[in-house]
Amino acid sequence: MRTYPRGAGNGVDSEFHVRYAETDNMGIVHHSTYLVYFEEGRSEYMRQMGSDYAHVEASGYNLPVTEAQVRFSGSLRYGQKVRVRTWIAESRSRRLTFAYEITAADSAEVLVTGVTHHIWTDRDGKVTRLPERWRSHFEA
Repeated sequence: MRTYPRGAGNGVDSEFHVRYAETDNMGIVHHSTYLVYFEEGRSEYMRQMGSDYAHVEASGYNLPVTEAQVRFSGSLRYGQKVRVRTWIAESRSRRLTFAYEITAADSAEVLVTGVTHHIWTDRDGKVTRLPERWRSHFEA
């Protein structure tokens, strides 16, 4: 996995193989699976930044998804190695936006792009500001 400077088009790469359960009967990755790939990208982003989403939750905060956008220009197949590049596109006081590019690991052709918008909440689900202790992990 490589780490890139934060910002548009840069970020953290995650790589893994398409699993059979993620495909339709033609062996093509089902469209809903790409949201799971986005989640894997966010998780790897956190690990590369020196933490883990479980630590965010343990500190009393959550980052629920409030919106997701996905654009398909190609597809992946069973057995292909996937590369998910993830970066923070925007970090505001209460809102965080991750951006994604998905390619086959052996190709530079971008097959899927997207963003997920999140809000900071406390344990009770009340919207809150970006906690100071997480600022260095989540600034764009």
